[in-house]
Amino acid sequence: MSLALDHPPAPAPVLDHDGRPARDSWSLSREAIHLNHGSYGAVPTATIEHHLSLIALQNDGPGAWFATAPLRVGEARESIAAFLRTSPELTAIVPNASAGVTVVLQSLDLAPGAEIVVTDHIYGAVKMAAERAVRRVDGTVRMVPIDLDATDDEVVEAIDAAVSDRTALVIVDQIASATARVFPVAALTRRLRAIGVPVLVDAAHAPGLYESPAADIDADYWIGNLHKWACAPSGTAALVVSPRVDADALNPLIDSWGAPDPFPRRFDTQGTVDLTAILAAPHALRTIEDEFGWDRMRTYVSALSAHAESLIATALEDATGVRARVDMPVHAPALRLVELPTGVVVTPEDAHVLHRVLRSLGFQTATTSWRGRGFLRLSAHLYNTADDYARFVETGVPALARLHADRIADEAAPLAALPTAAANLS
Repeated sequence: MSLALDHPPAPAPVLDHDGRPARDSWSLSREAIHLNHGSYGAVPTATIEHHLSLIALQNDGPGAWFATAPLRVGEARESIAAFLRTSPELTAIVPNASAGVTVVLQSLDLAPGAEIVVTDHIYGAVKMAAERAVRRVDGTVRMVPIDLDATDDEVVEAIDAAVSDRTALVIVDQIASATARVFPVAALTRRLRAIGVPVLVDAAHAPGLYESPAADIDADYWIGNLHKWACAPSGTAALVVSPRVDADALNPLIDSWGAPDPFPRRFDTQGTVDLTAILAAPHALRTIEDEFGWDRMRTYVSALSAHAESLIATALEDATGVRARVDMPVHAPALRLVELPTGVVVTPEDAHVLHRVLRSLGFQTATTSWRGRGFLRLSAHLYNTADDYARFVETGVPALARLHADRIADEAAPLAALPTAAANLS
């Protein structure tokens, strides 16, 4: 039996200022229930239309467009900085969080044998970037294991203990992608700043979920995606640096005519790159504020994700007899984790197979693998309602239970070869 009988209450569905369901403000396909905002986001229809108008304007007069593009990007950067509550003079616009990490890594003057300290919750692409950076100097990436239920103090102590006189940088997530774990980044940066160790905060999920996601952290480098919870078009992220950082060392991944400009204006000039996603980002930020309000959004998604986690975990525990709840000291505002029954997902390849199985059942979900354990990572945004998760309980949970039974019957078979998976993939 499940460990909890009562679920956090389901919040009433959100309506826009004209009384229409929030779902109507997005053009998401009705062929699937979208429970994976955290991976790729979703752009409001009004912002898509605005974005398309910018593309049309660019193509109506490319010469005039590109001549004024840096000024336009600078104005968008100021709007984005205001939304993040950061200084526009310390905020650069980059394509995504991974690109921002690469910008930072390329700026470092790494000594021979340098180390970069990370946790085992690190995003895969960021880990690969760190490994490539230290490879140039015969250095290493030191990975610190952090349990899901570790306290904030334990996290800070574990990372601090891994730091040495060879540590060039510590990279830590604000909210980890694979596990949705919230890290005590403010406490960590305070501790490491006292001993002179720079910190890069991978805040891919933070913009939109927190009112001022970078302001109180005081990290040396903070990088957040705007295409996720802030609902901007893909290709828009912010790199925020501390005044302590030598900003002259930070350069765009591609040199262009803005190279002689000071930081961050040199990032505003990117030649003939399509900059319309950046220019449309402020429209997305205004759309959410005008139609729903950011404070209301944050309250709603936090309540809905808590309800969804309890609902699905309870159903999965009842169906399998295996614990599905994940203990964490702090939950992310709109991301929750449900553990899958043992053996259903062991490897990243299994996670991809399960994602396809659930998609065949009409659900866009995030399935992850971490330390050989499989998880369903639930997302909630304004367009989601409690009914979305109730439907997953009706259809998705029975499929997971059948996969669990198949796995018990044949532990050695790849997930794709199990009868339930094969039936849904055929």
